[in-house]
Amino acid sequence: MMAHHRFQTDPIDKAIVKALQKNGRESYKHIAGLLNVSDGTVRLRVEKMIKSGYLNISASVDPLFFENCIMAQIGINFKAPADKETMEKISRFKGVQSVNNVTGRYDLVIEVFVNSRRELRQFLIEDLGTISGVIGTESFVFLEAINKRAQIPDEDTPENTQ
Repeated sequence: MMAHHRFQTDPIDKAIVKALQKNGRESYKHIAGLLNVSDGTVRLRVEKMIKSGYLNISASVDPLFFENCIMAQIGINFKAPADKETMEKISRFKGVQSVNNVTGRYDLVIEVFVNSRRELRQFLIEDLGTISGVIGTESFVFLEAINKRAQIPDEDTPENTQ
């Protein structure tokens, strides 16, 4: 069940987000100049959007930039509908970008970004093997993509690989 948020956007909020989507490092002063508002207005609105959970500013990478990386979507079917706890558990596995409760032939569709076939195998066999009620999966490995971005898994940051 989705949470209902009281936050409402207006055209200025949407214009701020569009500017940040083009360049997440754009200065509030520059955005304010484009929108004919004060930089304080931009700063306060960005803070409000972040606090509400509507906006997240982060760096993302092209998951297919290196030949050995694998981006995949995995459809999962369960004996019974997946609950929030199951989704949360799956979301904590290495490489998971998103866990989606969907309509259609799968109960969940998961997006993963891993560094190798070995890591994909670990996710499919070992990690998902710890989730009770899974009756089947189907994997879709991305061969090419346009405008696809992903987050590098926490385990791959330099401080965690030394």
